[in-house]
Amino acid sequence: MSERRVPIAPQQVDAPLTRAAVFLVVTVADDAIGTIRAALAGIDDVVKSVGFRDLGARLSCTVGIGSRVWTALTGHPLPAELRPFREVSGPAHTAVSTPGDLLFHIRSERQDLCFELERLLLESLGTGIRTEDEVAGFRYFDARDLLGFVDGSANPIGPDLPAATLVGEEDEAFAGGSYVVVQKYLHDLSAWQRLSTEQQEAIIGHRKADNLELDDAPDGVQKAHKTLATISDKSGEHDILRDNMPFGSPAAGEFGTYFIGYTRHLWVIERMLERMFLGDPPGLHDRLLDFSIAKTGTTFFAPSATFLAGLG
Repeated sequence: MSERRVPIAPQQVDAPLTRAAVFLVVTVADDAIGTIRAALAGIDDVVKSVGFRDLGARLSCTVGIGSRVWTALTGHPLPAELRPFREVSGPAHTAVSTPGDLLFHIRSERQDLCFELERLLLESLGTGIRTEDEVAGFRYFDARDLLGFVDGSANPIGPDLPAATLVGEEDEAFAGGSYVVVQKYLHDLSAWQRLSTEQQEAIIGHRKADNLELDDAPDGVQKAHKTLATISDKSGEHDILRDNMPFGSPAAGEFGTYFIGYTRHLWVIERMLERMFLGDPPGLHDRLLDFSIAKTGTTFFAPSATFLAGLG
């Protein structure tokens, strides 16, 4: 008889945009691997125990695992493209690489459910972790960032979504998983607001009011952010899924965007960052970076939910 194969269920990398989110990045002590493994295997039960209070709030948690602890934690070799975040040092700005072994991307329509899930999650992880970064994001008006532009409108939809985000037969052992890159950007809103709307639109590549794309600049001329962040080759255009969230505190004078990108191929986001920080052509970097500074940068692999549950 042929062996029955267990169906692969991806994590909810494609969960719909919510009103609230938490991005939690932690590092793991080497002697805590067993505790962490058990916590990750049971995370679905924790999500259910919190989310049942309001099923309409669409609570979810996507888990990413970094290259440093992958093999010790999972007992498997690294996925084909999993590696530490590659720092990109340009003539004007740097995409920095920062520590992180685990990512928890918590999403819900209710901030209190995000809070409760994070609390219980940290309780289950125990004392063998250290928080490297924690950001609470919120939806801002009609899915805009704090710079005033709609964010994420180029995301793939329908059948293009899994094709862009989920590993397939090219790395069959990790099919249904997704590479994840996160960066925390802080904005200089005062400098940005001194620009005219037309200047802002030229930098972003979209009209501010209705989000329509502007024409691409000719070769050899300063390109807009939307052009530099679009990756194409002979096989066509390579999409990623962005689920960015604004965050900040007016009292503290902190304003930012938390970038999170899910992709089937890690090289797509790496190439995007090279174009932004080094420029295309080289020397003409993404002018958005003059107003938005990258403070973190970490890479993870979000295995399928089937793989994650199997850790137990």
